[in-house]
Amino acid sequence: MTKPSLPDLLHAAVSAVGGTERPGQVAMAEAVAEAIDDNSHRLIQAGTGTGKSLGYLVPALAHGERVVVATATLALQRQLVERDLPRTVEALQPQLRRRPQFAMLKGRSNYLCLHRLHEGAPQDEEEGLFDQFEAATPTSKLGKDLLRLRDWADETETGDRDDLTPGVSDKAWSQISVSSRECLGATKCAYGAECFAEAARERAKLADVVVTNHALLAIDAIEGAPVLPQHEVLIVDEAHELVSRVTGVATGELTPGQVNRAVKRAAKLVDEKTADSLQTAAESFERVMELALPGRLEEIPEDLGYALMALRDAARNVISAIGATRDKSVHDEDAVRKQALAAVESVHGVAERITNGSEYDVVWYERHDRFGATLRVAPLSVSGLLREKLFEDRSVVLTSATLKLGGDFNGVAASMGLAPEGVEGEGVPVWRGLDVGSPFDYPKQGILYVAKHLATPGREGTRGDMMDELAELIEAAGGRTLGLFSSMRGAKAAAEELRGRLDHPILLQGEETLGELIKAFAADPKTCLFGTLSLWQGVDVPGPSCQLVIMDRIPFPRPDDPLMSARQKSVEEHGGNGFMAVAATHAALLMAQGAGRLVRASGDRGVVAVLDPRLATARYGTFLRATLPDFWYTTDRNQVRRSLAAIDATAQADGK
Repeated sequence: MTKPSLPDLLHAAVSAVGGTERPGQVAMAEAVAEAIDDNSHRLIQAGTGTGKSLGYLVPALAHGERVVVATATLALQRQLVERDLPRTVEALQPQLRRRPQFAMLKGRSNYLCLHRLHEGAPQDEEEGLFDQFEAATPTSKLGKDLLRLRDWADETETGDRDDLTPGVSDKAWSQISVSSRECLGATKCAYGAECFAEAARERAKLADVVVTNHALLAIDAIEGAPVLPQHEVLIVDEAHELVSRVTGVATGELTPGQVNRAVKRAAKLVDEKTADSLQTAAESFERVMELALPGRLEEIPEDLGYALMALRDAARNVISAIGATRDKSVHDEDAVRKQALAAVESVHGVAERITNGSEYDVVWYERHDRFGATLRVAPLSVSGLLREKLFEDRSVVLTSATLKLGGDFNGVAASMGLAPEGVEGEGVPVWRGLDVGSPFDYPKQGILYVAKHLATPGREGTRGDMMDELAELIEAAGGRTLGLFSSMRGAKAAAEELRGRLDHPILLQGEETLGELIKAFAADPKTCLFGTLSLWQGVDVPGPSCQLVIMDRIPFPRPDDPLMSARQKSVEEHGGNGFMAVAATHAALLMAQGAGRLVRASGDRGVVAVLDPRLATARYGTFLRATLPDFWYTTDRNQVRRSLAAIDATAQADGK
């Protein structure tokens, strides 16, 4: 039997989803198939509209061995499992002569825990577990959520939180879910045979394609205990997000509240002396944290060092004691013990990590008005971890609309522990980059306008000239504006100011759920939507509702960001350009993502306006502009107003 050709398979899949075959998609599919066949690695930039999901799914399904696809966002995971994979499998089955299986796999806390649901959740103040359904007032929001979860548990087939619509609060979900550390294990649990998380793992073991997320991929790499099934090929979509997601998983934190919860959970399971020792250490830590000022700790202060050593030692004693004692008077003792162990082990792990001190870790205090101080520790870099854990023993394909920064792949590759393209040597993963472009005609569809006449933004204070510029651009566009701000304070200030000056409705992130805001923005072309980070990457509104994308300033990390400044300093100490490697690269990635909100379909027209003259005047401006789509570029404010007015008039003439 002759093997079906990749072009034939791709054609069948594209037809099945009602799409159009693109040259970039064909080039991408061929590159993925080549990487799989010769067990090598690829970085593939595929612009918006390429159809990159099918560009990697078709060669993955044709391969026949297990493939793991890791994505950053829930939206893409759902799209793959609910839309792209079912249709693609259906279309390819006749030619492949088999029906590939696929499954979704997430971290354990994403699944409803039947043990927690039926036996109760931990109660910090009292011994054992308590019935959260009895404790919550039936008329309260929490009570209603819990009752709905109990009903849902009887009908759900997956137990997956994301299959519950409408969703429930984090607080409600935490009452009926457990982390992997808290889980009793299928063999010890009375509900192990019906466990939703275990069922998801079993489905993944039988699947040809396993769809997961970056966080679970990071846990699989960092913790050493395999969470994902064995696989020959790893495809990382939205790969520009991978480093920050892995950093998040590798970051530890300690708060007085967290330590006190661990003390309460352990107290009834160990002797009084051991419990008192942990309580005393917790109180010392709390006193130190009351005086904590935000910022990086290049050296651990003496008082904090003593408090952490006491916490570490007391927690270690509690862990040993919990393992050695039994108390049959405690209801559901195994679960209570596991909950307490998880809480104390978490405290011990972070206290020990900071106490041991590593030149590869960054430690800092954060302060929140409502929650007080947090002590954090994060890796200076995850590149070594990624090189060692990601690129050995399998073929890896990294893809995104944003992987070339400043014109090449080497910046993103370096952040993942890869040498520059083409460099070979022992223990050096070999990779190749491919930019398959975009089907959109960016120079004809979009304008990049830099407001060169404005004052350079300072750190503090409102920018009167910027507000005037913003108002004039929105008026010229007839609304239709997505405002991307580098801080929530900036977004709020602009919304408050312009609501008093313009007739156009202005929606502000945080005043409603993101989904509702985006829906309202898309529904009314006169409406504007202002917000910060999640809008830079999460908005897909093709058509006339989004014809002006405004960035208030170049989104460099804050100078006092402890992790970013530590990374910048480290690059400089090794002879590199810390600003370009860290701050400019961070800004380039966000700006490319933000500019990508403008053109989402072949008929889209509009302007990306950057209200920061440094993009036109600073030396690094060239690097940043090279990362953006190839829009027609101007600094002429009158030209842009005319263009926006013309685009608005065309949309109105079309009745939009």
